[in-house]
Amino acid sequence: MMFDAFFKASIVISVLKVLCLISYGSTLPALSDKQQFPSFVRTISSFTVQVIAISQLMKHFSWTWIGILASDNDLGREPSQELLHEFAKTDSCAAFVEILPAYISRSRLQEIAEKIKASSVKVIIVFSTQQYLVSLMEEVTMQNISNKVWIAPIIWRNSLVFHIKDNWRTLNGTLGFTMYNPEIPGFQDFVHNINPSSASDDIFLTLFWETVFYCKWIGNHNINVSLSDMLLKATTFCTGTESLKNLQTSVYESYGFQEAISTYNAVYVVAHGLHRLLSCDFKDVKLHNKSCGDINNIQPWQLFSYIKTVDFMNTAGQEVYFDINGDMPNQFDIHNFQFFLNGTSRIIKVGIFKSWAPNDQQIQIDKKAILWIDGTTEVPHAVCSESCGQGKRKSARKGQPICCFDCIPCSEGKISNQTDSNDCIACPDDEWPNYGQDKCVLKTIEFLSFTEELGISLAVISILFSALTASVLCVFIKFRDTPVIKANNRDLSYLLLLSLFLCFLSSLLFIGHPEGVTCLIRQVAFGVIFTFSVSCIMAKTITVIVAFTATKPNSSMKKWVGPKTPCLLIVLCSLGQVVICTAWLSVKPPFPNGNMEIKLGKIIKECQEGPSVAFACMLGYMGFLAMLCFVIAFLARTLPNTFNEAQMIATSMLIFLSVWTSFIPAYLSTQGKYMVAVEVFAILASSAGLLFSIFIPKCYIVLLRPEKNTRKYITGNAMTSAK
Repeated sequence: MMFDAFFKASIVISVLKVLCLISYGSTLPALSDKQQFPSFVRTISSFTVQVIAISQLMKHFSWTWIGILASDNDLGREPSQELLHEFAKTDSCAAFVEILPAYISRSRLQEIAEKIKASSVKVIIVFSTQQYLVSLMEEVTMQNISNKVWIAPIIWRNSLVFHIKDNWRTLNGTLGFTMYNPEIPGFQDFVHNINPSSASDDIFLTLFWETVFYCKWIGNHNINVSLSDMLLKATTFCTGTESLKNLQTSVYESYGFQEAISTYNAVYVVAHGLHRLLSCDFKDVKLHNKSCGDINNIQPWQLFSYIKTVDFMNTAGQEVYFDINGDMPNQFDIHNFQFFLNGTSRIIKVGIFKSWAPNDQQIQIDKKAILWIDGTTEVPHAVCSESCGQGKRKSARKGQPICCFDCIPCSEGKISNQTDSNDCIACPDDEWPNYGQDKCVLKTIEFLSFTEELGISLAVISILFSALTASVLCVFIKFRDTPVIKANNRDLSYLLLLSLFLCFLSSLLFIGHPEGVTCLIRQVAFGVIFTFSVSCIMAKTITVIVAFTATKPNSSMKKWVGPKTPCLLIVLCSLGQVVICTAWLSVKPPFPNGNMEIKLGKIIKECQEGPSVAFACMLGYMGFLAMLCFVIAFLARTLPNTFNEAQMIATSMLIFLSVWTSFIPAYLSTQGKYMVAVEVFAILASSAGLLFSIFIPKCYIVLLRPEKNTRKYITGNAMTSAK
């Protein structure tokens, strides 16, 4: 039945030509529009598919800088425009798009060839038919342009440019697309056995025979040629024994007749459609809204409804069906044209393109089988700009295509972990780019630690001075009944030594990882303890003044002599600092914080001290007391006494004020752990100044000069001074 339908197809072919078209060679994309061409199908793909194949080929080899030449017709302009749209999807660029006019002049050819030669492109795609190619390649060859890879679409098929040996060096390495050409069983034998005598009505076969064998066929249509004419023309006559088997095929024709399989499929499509129409099932008709036909009364629309839904496997093993646009999905073979210095050439299949496959599996290329320009196996590099590596981003060049760019490093705090990134991405807050800026790494945590040299040094100094202060206190307690120790209020000396001991130890609160408790108490402890120390020193100074003033006759200061005055003074002065610190903690207490803005790539673990006004008030109050104490001690420095502490207190306050005056600009100009180190140093330096100025001279007398530690010595010197 199938073969009967095949022969019956000829019955309806004439009708289908009017209302239904089955094309075996038309590739124009517009024919896929079913609104304009509802009764058109074809056994070949639209040119759009080939454009996609070319775009995939460019993507496969990472070619982004490409030249395009197109003939001035539908087969040149339309695919070139579609290719530009495909390039826009893959960030590829056309360095130039040149249109070859129908009547191209010599000067125009030279202009195009010079532009190709001057361009940096390595790959050129030519959408052009035969009439444009020959003259173009002739000019390109004359200008010795042999460093380009030419891409040959299907419309290059059987082109004469491959027959001209002068073009071989120019076209060496060309990649060409051809339709997949499966072997039709018996077709090759049919072609080889064809003969004009067996098809006497085919005038084209006779003309073909005369052309390829360079002879004159004297068949029935030439029977009247006279013998004298034959002898005069000295023509070689065809004998009929010539064989196509012995015919040397051209470089491009060696792949067979590309239209043969399309024509073969078109005829079988009609046969299958006719067979289904004539043997249709009424149940299937109702289900699919079709109708059965009669061989004597077949309507074109009836047959076409079956044709457009055919789905069969032809004898070559190829599946035949039409997609929604009436196009038959096809496979393209990719060939490499290889020419050698010994004058030989060959074309080898190096890849395929399957239009129906997923996007990432459509193209398959055997790169090792390709011979490129000058016979090399290395893939040409066709880019306008080299790829930007990781850690950099693309920066478009003004006035140039998108694939021409400069590579600039990512800005601080950002990375690029892909090649050819358009933008860099910011790292999370707790991370920072590595040296190459291609990945984010955890930021370094920085604080004044007990494990680093600076932290260890300050901690050791603090402990040593604390131990020294404790030793001095022990000396004072052991020799508490000696005149030097008893002078100027022994109890105040104990309190001052104890507060200095705490001052040295308070510096340890600033070293180590900031915690909630340490952040809360360290500044407050420092402020209150230092204020207490300065209050004790002020009390000692005022005690000296009161003691010497009270010795004058009828002095009103006698009522202030006693332990109550210094105690009251210490309490009142310290209470002011306590009020300031209490208000500070009540409004906005300090808390631990990870500062990521001070230093790039580091997290500064610090105590957020809260309002700067509160810290300034605390330091200002302490400085006010120190200044007041210094003034009082300076005025009392001339009082007659063998061991007048006022001079020592004035010196200690001068050191104290100098340290903390220098501390303010140093503190404000540093950041991170060095800011903490500055404050620790100021605490240690000012505390050490008080210890060495006030107590070390007494310890010197007590331990090394005991002969001066007598009441007689102190009193005698006092009397001498009075005189």
